[in-house]
Amino acid sequence: MQRTEFFVDWSPAFFAFPRSTIYPHQRQKVCFRTSRLVVPLLASAYLAFLAVNHSSHAQTAAAEHIVVTGEPLPSAYGAPTSFSQSRFSPLTNAYVLPPGAVYASLIYEDDVVHFRPPDHHWTQEVEIGLPYRINVAFENNIQHFDGDTQDATFSVEARYAFANWDKIPLNPTIFAEYKFGLGNILHDEGAPTPAHKFGPGGFDKGEDIPDAYEFRLLLSEDFFDKIEWALNTFFEQELAPGDRGREWGIAQSVVTPIHLFHEAAAPAPDGKNFETKSVPGISSIVEELKAGIECQFRSFSDKGSRGTPYNSFVIGPTVAWRPGHNMRFDISPLFGVNHKSPVMQLFVVFSYYFGGGQPGGETGGEAPASTRNR
Repeated sequence: MQRTEFFVDWSPAFFAFPRSTIYPHQRQKVCFRTSRLVVPLLASAYLAFLAVNHSSHAQTAAAEHIVVTGEPLPSAYGAPTSFSQSRFSPLTNAYVLPPGAVYASLIYEDDVVHFRPPDHHWTQEVEIGLPYRINVAFENNIQHFDGDTQDATFSVEARYAFANWDKIPLNPTIFAEYKFGLGNILHDEGAPTPAHKFGPGGFDKGEDIPDAYEFRLLLSEDFFDKIEWALNTFFEQELAPGDRGREWGIAQSVVTPIHLFHEAAAPAPDGKNFETKSVPGISSIVEELKAGIECQFRSFSDKGSRGTPYNSFVIGPTVAWRPGHNMRFDISPLFGVNHKSPVMQLFVVFSYYFGGGQPGGETGGEAPASTRNR
């Protein structure tokens, strides 16, 4: 086979020249077969071309890189998401909703008390966020007890937060409610009492539910981004006629997120050279599952028992699960600590949040106004 000789120059110029132009001390003799050289040279040249071409495309793509992240849930005047979208827990409320937000919920309550059948309540609630840290709400309660089902009460509620989130310690918010009685009083609201003590016919169900007003102070705080806390104090007074029942108490809830998920990022826009300051690939973090504990102390008396009120205390776990962006389920089985307290109170809440506020901005809130759903 034919052989070809080349001389390769290792000088800094790094060029190869014919034998007559190379100085002897700067050359080495390299011999190889021509047929084996051509294919590797062509392959190397092709790979080099691909590498250079890919690099130029990468630089162009970098200039057109688009950063898009998932949109976080709205904030109520700078409050964390936990306090900006829905009820804090079945027993407690906290802060306000964003302006323009609408919160709707369906609440089931089952009261199991000594000496009488279970008392079932279904409550429908709609709350609207207004500007200036104001919320208004409307609530309707349907009751089923001992074979009787009735539309028991209708409530109009308002709530006001004194300042943007964390401007005042514990973020105080005031709550006012007026309750219209629609049905009849189906059982005594005092301490559990055997039916025969009310006479041969038992408790008289013919008395109308009186109107009532209620005030609450709502306190709430987020500690170390790990612990969420809310405390409500309340006072309710029934109006005449009737026995002018009066109730006051404290409800408290402490929860912590135990599972988080990242929502999918929003689709990229069509325009080029669009960039944001968000970190690529990061989407909004949503508390999918939270758990904790809550409790409630209440003291009830009427015009004949002001000096000897009926006191009760319930405590138990609470769990909140958010299967989607705006949907949430809460459940709280609470248990009495003495014979005067309910044996158990079960709360199940389904809620949905409609719009309002701006992602991450200081414009909107969680924990809508609602009653304690007794």
